[in-house]
Amino acid sequence: MADQPRRPRTLADPRTEAEAAFKKVTTKPVEAPPPKKAAVPGVREQVTLRIDQDVLEHFQSEGPGWQDRINAALRKAAGL
Repeated sequence: MADQPRRPRTLADPRTEAEAAFKKVTTKPVEAPPPKKAAVPGVREQVTLRIDQDVLEHFQSEGPGWQDRINAALRKAAGL
């Protein structure tokens, strides 16, 4: 009997060992999130933004270009 290789110690019972082996085989490796795209200057992104009606009316009252004026006001407020 001494000639037989020793079996390495495992978790305890066959069921626990089987579950551990199954998890090892079926668990997907953690993947790093894809890198974010670099922002290109001057390119705009379409978003939905909820603002108060009176604020919208203020910017629209000056005519076409109200979206550009809102963008300029937001840039100023953000310190850009």
